[in-house]
Amino acid sequence: MNFPSELRYTQEHEWISVEGDTATVGVTDFAQSELGDIVYVDISSLGDSLDKDAVFGTVEAVKTVADLFMPVSGQVLEVNKDLDGEPELLNSDPYLKGWLIKIKLSNPAELEDLMDAATYRAKIGK
Repeated sequence: MNFPSELRYTQEHEWISVEGDTATVGVTDFAQSELGDIVYVDISSLGDSLDKDAVFGTVEAVKTVADLFMPVSGQVLEVNKDLDGEPELLNSDPYLKGWLIKIKLSNPAELEDLMDAATYRAKIGK
């Protein structure tokens, strides 16, 4: 499994990459493997300002539906439109082509509460 060291990770298995006051959010390699084949992504929070841990969408896999949680507070600026026609990008490329949303950070200090790759790897036992 892949856990890029430059990312931060949540307890709910989202990752976040930050550039300035904008961040990209997705699900981890571990999360997509646990979900199985992803068949649908529903994100209807474009433009919304959401608090940390708020649900910003759902992912539907063959065997389950899972909520997607905000790793930090912010406004949803963009949704990955490629997932509409290819939700399986979450399985095949969770860190690059399979990103979920881009957000404008409203409280960058919340990033300090997230795990680094080594801590996340230890949490999931990988």
